[in-house]
Amino acid sequence: MSEPLDPKPFETLAEKALEAARHAGAEAADVIVTGGESVEIAVREGMLEHLERSDGASLGLRVLIGRRQAIVSLGDPARADFMEAAEQAVAMAKAAPEDPWIGLAEPDALARDWPDLDLADTFDIDEKQLQEMALACEAAALDVKGVTRSAGAGASASRSLVVLATSTGFLGSYVRTSYGVSAAVIAGEDTAMQRDWEYDSRLHLADLKAPEEIGRIAGERAVRRLNPLKPQSVTGAPVIFEARVAGSLAGHLASAVNGRSIARGASFLKDRMGEPVLAEGVDVIDDPHMRRGLASKPFDAEGLAPQRLKVVESGILKHWILDLASARQLGLASNGHASRGIGSPPAPASTNFHIAAGTTAPEDLVRSVKKGLLVTELIGMGVNTVTGDYSRGASGFWIENGEITHPVSEVTIAGNLTDMFRRLTPASDLEFRASHSAPTCLVEGMTIAGQ
Repeated sequence: MSEPLDPKPFETLAEKALEAARHAGAEAADVIVTGGESVEIAVREGMLEHLERSDGASLGLRVLIGRRQAIVSLGDPARADFMEAAEQAVAMAKAAPEDPWIGLAEPDALARDWPDLDLADTFDIDEKQLQEMALACEAAALDVKGVTRSAGAGASASRSLVVLATSTGFLGSYVRTSYGVSAAVIAGEDTAMQRDWEYDSRLHLADLKAPEEIGRIAGERAVRRLNPLKPQSVTGAPVIFEARVAGSLAGHLASAVNGRSIARGASFLKDRMGEPVLAEGVDVIDDPHMRRGLASKPFDAEGLAPQRLKVVESGILKHWILDLASARQLGLASNGHASRGIGSPPAPASTNFHIAAGTTAPEDLVRSVKKGLLVTELIGMGVNTVTGDYSRGASGFWIENGEITHPVSEVTIAGNLTDMFRRLTPASDLEFRASHSAPTCLVEGMTIAGQ
């Protein structure tokens, strides 16, 4: 990758776009500019399989005429005709339907300073180093006894920039880096083959797990899944979601507390503010200011300071995830969680959203189960966050009398998120590897459909 990104030229482009919007007749406007570069490497069986490098910048200009808005996006802002784009946006806004909830943040609400979240690494990395990382990861996976072939390994690096400018006086920018490594392998032969994988992703290269460790874990996981059985169906059973898949539970909860979903009445939690939604003692946190957090941000897409939220405190629902529009619709104040793409208006979104760690070790959760399932992989998307209905394919390991006995596959687990969250016990192994994270979680009272 090349030299670190300088935000100044991109800030200048944003200011030029705002000025063009004013001249074109916009009553208010904001601009988001994103840019950066990325490199991705894929290897298979010791050979380079894929190399992709991308770079560039894009700009999104949003203009407002009263309660009407329109957005134009530009793929090469350095060569763009901002006046033409602004005139087009203003014409589109005049023809757009009214939305009573839109509008920029008031000047006195804008963030004027923000913390250093250490989002950008200074370490440079090139294609050769990434290829070496991917090859080392794959080799370590193939060294695991029982692994028969590689399904591929990869490594990536990226550096990106975000600039936000508004006609109400906000101008800010930040740079983020990211590094990743992954491997997927196959164990066994013929019809007895099993596949598994492992990955790690961090903002700083020094925080990334060693490629050899990632490969070893991928290989061991694949071998452990050999010779699975299909269990008998059980109702009212305990299911343990391994940390790697428990993050999906946090994701479902984040969707359910999203202010846009609440304003539309499209969430199973829409009437539950101030009520118990998880077990007593369980917290759920959204932390946009986590240092080196994968989804951290110093300001949101409307120029507000993001707030750290205890969305659920000791089981009680306390907050929605809000941007300005959803907050106005609900008669509340934004908590600085607006997100935005180049071609779309702001919308509420979580950041480093996680179920807080408990005090019980994962192995002790297993020991507490008389008969149940440890889920290590989920399949399908059978989750309805409007009703809370939950049904997904799964594979993992059967538990009898507190001991893991054998791998299982072709299983469906089902329940309702309302009941599942109330019966959830988090373990102590929380690790942040995605924007939605959770420790290993025990959920009582689920249906396990097997034979």
